[in-house]
Amino acid sequence: MAEKKYRLIGGDGKEYLSEVKGEYGGHSGTKVYGRMDCSAARTALNGPHRDIYISHRVFFKDEATALKAGYRPCGRCLKEKYDKYKTDPDGYRKSVIGDD
Repeated sequence: MAEKKYRLIGGDGKEYLSEVKGEYGGHSGTKVYGRMDCSAARTALNGPHRDIYISHRVFFKDEATALKAGYRPCGRCLKEKYDKYKTDPDGYRKSVIGDD
């Protein structure tokens, strides 16, 4: 039996297959990423527009990849990170990604 593959988004914003699940989920319309157990995502996944939300759902290997792809932290499940990002987006990206 073939090993399960997961569709993740790379730092370049392009999809690739991985043998390892992503650490973060995101929404390609809002460009927000968060924890897999985020209550905001759970609400959207159970809401009346579930199918639309799912069609925009993306996954990332880690936080640095999400930031490289142009996403920002979720204000609900990653509030502390979001507050730092909001204050200084470039500084926050650099603190997570490095100088690249």
